[in-house]
Amino acid sequence: MIYRTDYHVHSRFSDGKAAPEDYITPAVEAGLKEIGFSEHLTLFLKDSDWAMSAEEVGPYLGHIRKLSRKTKNIRVRTGLEVDYLPGLENEISAFLEGVELDYAIGSVHYLGDFSVDMGPETYEGKNIDRLWENYFENVMASAASGLFDMIAHCDLIRIYGFMPSSDPEPFYRKLAKSLSMHDVAYEINTNGRNRPVGDFYPDRRFLKIFREENVPVCVNSDGHMPSRVGQYFDEAYKLLKDAGYTEMAVFDKRERYMIPFI
Repeated sequence: MIYRTDYHVHSRFSDGKAAPEDYITPAVEAGLKEIGFSEHLTLFLKDSDWAMSAEEVGPYLGHIRKLSRKTKNIRVRTGLEVDYLPGLENEISAFLEGVELDYAIGSVHYLGDFSVDMGPETYEGKNIDRLWENYFENVMASAASGLFDMIAHCDLIRIYGFMPSSDPEPFYRKLAKSLSMHDVAYEINTNGRNRPVGDFYPDRRFLKIFREENVPVCVNSDGHMPSRVGQYFDEAYKLLKDAGYTEMAVFDKRERYMIPFI
């Protein structure tokens, strides 16, 4: 039986739709052994309606630790999803050094002032090839920063279906090599199925490339409501097995361990 974990879950502490407690029963029913909360944190936006401020992190962590202590039928992990922007490495590093986490997820939502997931209309008139180049450059920089244990939705730039004019495989090959070089895991993010792209992140066509580079992986829902915890995981695990994966990454106190599928 697969040791199922879901480390990418959002509650009302950021942009989720329910309290952390509301995710526990659905997680158990989905067959999860571990659930990890990873609320959004951005250090470069003020008064965000989808991410915590630095001042809100302490109460969030305290709440999840209390939930973890009283929850007996599933292990509750504590994480953060931290927005990465080049030039903020020192600020992010200083912040992460001051908090106790099981894992830190790095994500790229912004290319400068441009948000990649604020609507397809924002792509009008943009050079799609250049956006793809910038996006993957930033994701690789986040992996090289040494700040994160895992990278979220590593090709979120696909969200609205805008694709580069040439074969995208070189982007994925370079990214896989970067993740492998810097020993950073990635996720199959099943929430892509619920977004306009209609499929998982990353593009399933290129999973074998990540396997060839021995990049550690885990399956996450990026669930923003309890009903989506563990969603589509059977299909995701099958894709990983078909790509040649035999083990999954699990995290504890910023250390990564590998557990066989079976």
